[in-house]
Amino acid sequence: MTQEHATQPSFELSRRAHERARKVMPGGVNSPVRAYKAVGRDPVTIREGSGARVVDIDGNTYFDYVGSYGPLILGHAPAPVVEAVGAAAARGMTFGMPTEAETALAEAVVEAVAGIDVVRFVNSGTEAVMSAIRLARAATDRPRIIKCTGCYHGHSDGLLIQAGSGATTLGVPSSPGVPSDITANTLLVPYNDVDAVSAAFAAHPDVAGLVVEPIAGNMGCVLPVEGYLEALRRLCDEHGAILVFDEVMSGFRVAYGGAQQQLGVQADLTCLGKIVGGGMPCAAYGGRADLMRRMAPDGPVYQAGTLSGNPLAMAAGLATLEVLRDTDAYERLDAATAALVAGLGDAAASASVPVTCSRAGSMACCFFSPRRVDNYEQACECDTDAFSVFFAAMLQEGVILPPSQFETWFVSTAHDETCIDETIAAAKTAFKRVAKV
Repeated sequence: MTQEHATQPSFELSRRAHERARKVMPGGVNSPVRAYKAVGRDPVTIREGSGARVVDIDGNTYFDYVGSYGPLILGHAPAPVVEAVGAAAARGMTFGMPTEAETALAEAVVEAVAGIDVVRFVNSGTEAVMSAIRLARAATDRPRIIKCTGCYHGHSDGLLIQAGSGATTLGVPSSPGVPSDITANTLLVPYNDVDAVSAAFAAHPDVAGLVVEPIAGNMGCVLPVEGYLEALRRLCDEHGAILVFDEVMSGFRVAYGGAQQQLGVQADLTCLGKIVGGGMPCAAYGGRADLMRRMAPDGPVYQAGTLSGNPLAMAAGLATLEVLRDTDAYERLDAATAALVAGLGDAAASASVPVTCSRAGSMACCFFSPRRVDNYEQACECDTDAFSVFFAAMLQEGVILPPSQFETWFVSTAHDETCIDETIAAAKTAFKRVAKV
């Protein structure tokens, strides 16, 4: 138990805050996972954050591995970002007209990501992927898109689907309000299954493109098996389809050039988010110039946004990328995350709890499963009840995790050796509690 949590924490004020929020917001939240339903408890309400820590409204302090689900690679309230945003706000928060900040961040993105020649900023990952798919369809004059079960690409209608029973299945809407004739143009295949992708192309000559997380982050942190991404690149080339990498999570996270730099496979279109906005609402899509020049006003493919390229988001993103580019940030992130994952594995083994830890750069996950997880089906075999016990125990020990077995943990440059050591110590206690259940 960390020093701040020498006694059992109280969550009474968070409980009251959630009751109040439920009266005016669906589930009391603005994004479903925040409701903590997967771990069977009320959410904690956060008051503030600094570095690797957050503090809730009851005064409990936690080491934070949510990291706003990825953007906070420098931790909470990093001075360069706070200063840049403050200076930008003092000049005006939005104009609906061009600013030089947009160009500066675009230049940084183009320089960083090998597959991006031209880029367009938007406000969310959902919007980025939706726009990239529209562009892929326009460029090929084909309707269908292939996606992988377990990869989440935002809540646009055509991608909000669930799996059927076959290796290659037509998408079925997973939410009321999504027409089946829209999802009928989405083909589902398992992640890390090249044969399924090949079969989808063979059966459907009207495939416009394939969208995939090169490193999956929405079923836990799941890495591509050897040769998988290379095979996707080859199949898209053979069938004249557009390869879209959703690097909303992995972009600037696993390397400065994203998963494409780390894994050596280049997409036609790349979607970015989270880190590119430095914690502000911001995302982007970009790629080959011949594709991106089809976007209005250069071409006929329409997409617009009143707050796209917002000066505050551009300032935050540029300040973040400058730190990542000009310091030893990635070396420190890699060392901290490697130590965390090794320590978690040792702690689980000492408590005889079957756990498999996964890591890609500073993305990590602790699967409550005795075997490596390579796809969504295997992720679903994990012991979610054990994870819920582990989550609650870690919360009591002063460590806050994403409240689902199927979410990735994020490490920041603010997670120093002391933070990692205390997190591992908390995990030893938490795994012992799991073993007793």
